[in-house]
Amino acid sequence: MLASSPSPSQTALRSPHQTGAHYETTPQFNSPRSSRLAIEELRSALNRHTVDPASPVSPADLRRRTSVATAASVTLTPKLALANSSTSPTAAYTLASAAANPPPATSTTSSMPAPDTPGSNKRTSPTDYHAPNATSAQDVQPSQAKRRRPSKAEIKILPVQYEDADPRDLVVLISSMLLELISFNDKIPLNQGRLTRFHSRSPPRISVQDYMQRLTTHATLSPPILLSMVYYIDRLCAFYPAFTVSSLTIHRFLITSATVASKGLSDSFWTNKTYARVGGISMTELAMLELEFLFRTQWRIVPQPEVLEDYYKSLVERCDGYEIDRTAPVDDDSAPTTTAATPS
Repeated sequence: MLASSPSPSQTALRSPHQTGAHYETTPQFNSPRSSRLAIEELRSALNRHTVDPASPVSPADLRRRTSVATAASVTLTPKLALANSSTSPTAAYTLASAAANPPPATSTTSSMPAPDTPGSNKRTSPTDYHAPNATSAQDVQPSQAKRRRPSKAEIKILPVQYEDADPRDLVVLISSMLLELISFNDKIPLNQGRLTRFHSRSPPRISVQDYMQRLTTHATLSPPILLSMVYYIDRLCAFYPAFTVSSLTIHRFLITSATVASKGLSDSFWTNKTYARVGGISMTELAMLELEFLFRTQWRIVPQPEVLEDYYKSLVERCDGYEIDRTAPVDDDSAPTTTAATPS
């Protein structure tokens, strides 16, 4: 009678020492529970060798940990294959491939914001998390004061009659006109290189307005005298073409015209010594300039009142910030007067 072959169940129950087969001492995982234990063991080994992206790790440590994790996965792959060999070879191959190429570890704290430490290289983005009570730099900086708008220049009202005008206002008007003439005439070369007695070697350091204010204050120049000085500019340029109002001639012209106008229009005037001291020149030079001036103007030094009034209006119109009072009533002395007839 032939010996019956052992059944698979009996073969499985036999000890490896009885059959003579050479197996590893690794225990067999034939039950589903043993398979789950092997998978959990593989996952725990992978989690132990996973690098946390938030922790600062040097490149050398990262390479060492990667090599250790790879070796552990390769070591555990045969065990996993033996554990699933009783089920199907396809499942064993799938688990072995998963062990060789583990999926990227997902951390539950990846969605949370990383702490802003001085050593972190975290880049800021519009989606970053911000504390609700954080104050921006714009809130910390104090608000800048608003720039004030430039106030409009006040217009000064001058009287209709030039005799009632303030001499200081006339000084501003006349000096403004003279500065324009000087800036224009300084660009023109001398007429055939000819010099006049009014030319200086170099421009004086005092300005035109300050010099006129000095003459008006210390020589008591009235408004008619100041307007006559403007009238003399046209007279002298008309009869003496070599003369031009420039930075070299204006100061000597002003002291000479002030001396001549004071003597020609005023009943009381100062001596040449006072005018020379106020003007900053010697008495001899002032006398020579006065005589030259009278000869060049042909001794016509008294202008008409209507001419001075025209000069006054022209100066006010060409200068900003000044206007003549148009609302003031005009005295009319020539108005006829009527008288009531008395009964006889």
